[in-house]
Amino acid sequence: MKENHPTHETLATDYGLHIHFEREEFQERQARAVNEMQRRCLDGLLLFRQESMYYLTGYDTFGYVFFQCLYLGSDGRLILLTRAPDYLQARYTSVIPDVRIWVDGPDGNPALQLKEILQQVGAEGRRLGVEWEAYGLTGRNALRLQAALDPGFVLEDASDLISRMRVIKSAAELHYVRQAAQLADSALGAAKALAAPHVFEGDILAAMQGAIYRGGGDDPANEFIIGSGLGALMCRYFTGRRHLDANDQLTLEFAGVYRHYHACLMRTFLIGEADPRLVQMHGASVEALRAAEEMLRPGVPIGEVFDAHARVLDAHGHRRHRMNACGYSLGTTFAPNWMDWPMLYHGNPEIAVPGMVFFIHIIIFDAETGSAMTHGRSSVVTENGSEPLSHASLDLIRR
Repeated sequence: MKENHPTHETLATDYGLHIHFEREEFQERQARAVNEMQRRCLDGLLLFRQESMYYLTGYDTFGYVFFQCLYLGSDGRLILLTRAPDYLQARYTSVIPDVRIWVDGPDGNPALQLKEILQQVGAEGRRLGVEWEAYGLTGRNALRLQAALDPGFVLEDASDLISRMRVIKSAAELHYVRQAAQLADSALGAAKALAAPHVFEGDILAAMQGAIYRGGGDDPANEFIIGSGLGALMCRYFTGRRHLDANDQLTLEFAGVYRHYHACLMRTFLIGEADPRLVQMHGASVEALRAAEEMLRPGVPIGEVFDAHARVLDAHGHRRHRMNACGYSLGTTFAPNWMDWPMLYHGNPEIAVPGMVFFIHIIIFDAETGSAMTHGRSSVVTENGSEPLSHASLDLIRR
């Protein structure tokens, strides 16, 4: 692994000055993608997921909120079609040699310009895989793409092609994942140091995020989740901060992020006097987490990881209080979501493989009593089992 930092080079003559992997690793990833395209009888890929672009080339932007497409041909050729603000961004952060610009205008239709590019490279009439499942490819743009390329091109859904490659991390990627896990532990430590009766939730968030930024980390792909009181039973960020009560519960779900690689943690703190029911729920959550981590090992369908956690929670009387999934893959993801494919739910047949990284979260939300308890951490699948990436204790956090 190597991080390139520019010195005297200029963007006018060079590109890829700010990449975070060896160029050879990008070449190997692109070669594997081409091999998989050939196995699927595809002549090219139209990539719209920012994760795919970052994975294959290092290209780092939030410009995917507009129409943006990376073409990868069966000959390995790369062409990026994007807007003017991302031209220099692509040259600086990626190994893409050919960047084309579509111009904003009241009648602009970049799908037609993409068609011209595909005709120039001889792709008309060929079979092209498309990442239809992409946040950047809105429904309107997808309709425009279909209209522009039909009937001259044969389009097939290839939304999973790069995602299946990304799920197994290289040694260089795992290094970044471990860096992210260290940042998550630092953020947890910052929250523990500050949480106490009457403390403002916003100050806790600021301390957590500050720990990550000071450690060289990045913005997460979605907001940190924080909630106290009844808000501790929420699985999503919601606006409106409050001060902790003298006796309270505080749920935090967050990620350390390094070079866009995520490692998540989840905890519920008890503030002030501890309700005995919450103490019991904590014991059940830790037991369920350990059972799920024990099941996460090579050769096992990941649906069985969910089943292991469910058996424990059900035995403790929490069948009605648990979720229908208990985690998901983690990797390099962009807004609006750090959840990656695949997810841990009953019956999922995907097989765990060394190099996969999963966030396992145990969530017990009892709406009848207003009680919340969570426990979650990230693990990497190893040759012999799985390894938790966090060094934080699983003990009940009481402030």
